[in-house]
Amino acid sequence: MSLPGVSASGMGLRLSQKFVFLLFLSGLVTLCFGALFFLPDSVRLKRIFLVSRAESASDKGTSLDHGANSDTVTYKKFRRCLLKPPLGRDNGKPSDPKTDERREKVKEMMKFAWDNYKHYAWGKNELRPLTRNGHIGNMFGGLRGASIIDSLDTLYIMGLKEEYNDAKEWVQTSLDLNSNGEASLFEVNIRYVGGLLSAYYLTGEELFKNKAVELGEKLLPAFNTPTGIPRGVINLGSGTSWSWGWASAGSSILAEFGTLHLEFVHLTQLSGSPIYTEKVMNIRKLLNKIEKPHGLYPNFLSPVSGNWVQHHVSIGGLGDSFYEYLIKSYLMSDKTDDDAKKMYYGALEAIEANLVQKSPGGLTYLAEWRGGILDHKMGHLACFSGGMIGIGADDGAPDKRQHYLDLAAEITHTCHESYTRTATKLGPEAFRFDGGAEATATRLSDRYYILRPEVIESYMYMWRLTHDPKYREWGWEAVEALEEHCRVESGFSGIRDVYTMTVSHDNMQQSFFLSETLKYLYLLFSDDDLLPLEDWVFNTEAHPLPVIHKHRKPLEFCSLILLFC
Repeated sequence: MSLPGVSASGMGLRLSQKFVFLLFLSGLVTLCFGALFFLPDSVRLKRIFLVSRAESASDKGTSLDHGANSDTVTYKKFRRCLLKPPLGRDNGKPSDPKTDERREKVKEMMKFAWDNYKHYAWGKNELRPLTRNGHIGNMFGGLRGASIIDSLDTLYIMGLKEEYNDAKEWVQTSLDLNSNGEASLFEVNIRYVGGLLSAYYLTGEELFKNKAVELGEKLLPAFNTPTGIPRGVINLGSGTSWSWGWASAGSSILAEFGTLHLEFVHLTQLSGSPIYTEKVMNIRKLLNKIEKPHGLYPNFLSPVSGNWVQHHVSIGGLGDSFYEYLIKSYLMSDKTDDDAKKMYYGALEAIEANLVQKSPGGLTYLAEWRGGILDHKMGHLACFSGGMIGIGADDGAPDKRQHYLDLAAEITHTCHESYTRTATKLGPEAFRFDGGAEATATRLSDRYYILRPEVIESYMYMWRLTHDPKYREWGWEAVEALEEHCRVESGFSGIRDVYTMTVSHDNMQQSFFLSETLKYLYLLFSDDDLLPLEDWVFNTEAHPLPVIHKHRKPLEFCSLILLFC
């Protein structure tokens, strides 16, 4: 039967079109509701109708929340790009009771160090625990509270909420960035800028972000040189910069101008200004252009001519963190910074060819290089390199990956030996491999220990990479030694001679003890999901900064589907 005015063929076509349309509509509805199951439980429902507006507001730098600041959505967007929660499922609490007990001991040490700093040195840069007063020093150009800024993230991840809140309040009310004094560009960047950035990324407190960007801007005049290589000292008030008086021929130091990249990239991310990234990329460009002796990077470079001043190469002091920031820049870029990768593995190849040595006793160490002559000395600062080589092992050439992991383990073992061969079981500032000595300080001036973290840092990384229980045992040995020899009535102090049981204390609780040493120990005894390495890299002061994930944004994919629906 046909309807008036409608042919049978036309009617069939319309029924077919309706069927196709209904089929398409049902498929689209199924896709939309199915997409909800890819969203985290906490946001599935509340984001269904707001997502398109939220994404649009984020792109314009505005917020949907009345009275909220414009970067609220930006912070949420950052958190969505993390692969795992920063503090893990249960704040990294280990299931093994013995390990948990050790972790709680480290937390107690942190609280003890913090409480004494607060009682005797609040607002000063560091605590003098023997004389029970504060120390300001001249590294920070009149800035105060270095121990507070360095402790923010440590207090937060340890769950010391009251202490963290006290620190945050001090930043809000008392951190004055309008100082006018001689500041180390390097130290201000890694401690203050790094500490504030880390605190922001962990907590979302806009206060920390604003302070970090404000301080970062004050560092920019140091780059006003003919080459763009920054000078090492800057007056934060006037912007005048100059080189260290002890630096050869007015040179800049590799480990100083080479240890800005992580923080400056994040300053660009948060401020929206490309100038920070441009400054550090210019350093890269110059280093790539100039000739490297045997592929090595000497420690002194003229900021005027852009040429090396001396051919002294060290993976310890003066050079160390430059290499660290190459591999970490690659990792922080979500493994997209191929230039950093090429520079790092090229430098590592040159280091292996020229500096890696094996002692008669079978210990692997990194010698220093002075114009082609090896100095068979390794500094405590160089002991970070076990962890560095370890975290870079998996991205090396396939036939080198196990080799790099083995090299990392050998260097970490050597640094542990420098501890076990002392009376206190704490390592010296430097140790030698000549004159019959192996992993031992032979000079009186090298026998001190100032609460340094580098050996423990490598233990932490090697534990995460291998889960070999010896690294946790070695870390516990360090805890026991710190408790026995460095803990005093009102804090922790370095000691002047690690080779004698009758210790003489140096009366200084370094801020990096709170930022690095105790944080790395706490992470060593925590589960791996506390600040997972897939999401975080640590700056050279152990402040965690997030990986900038570029290809892993499942929520944005889901948001596009919901927007289409």
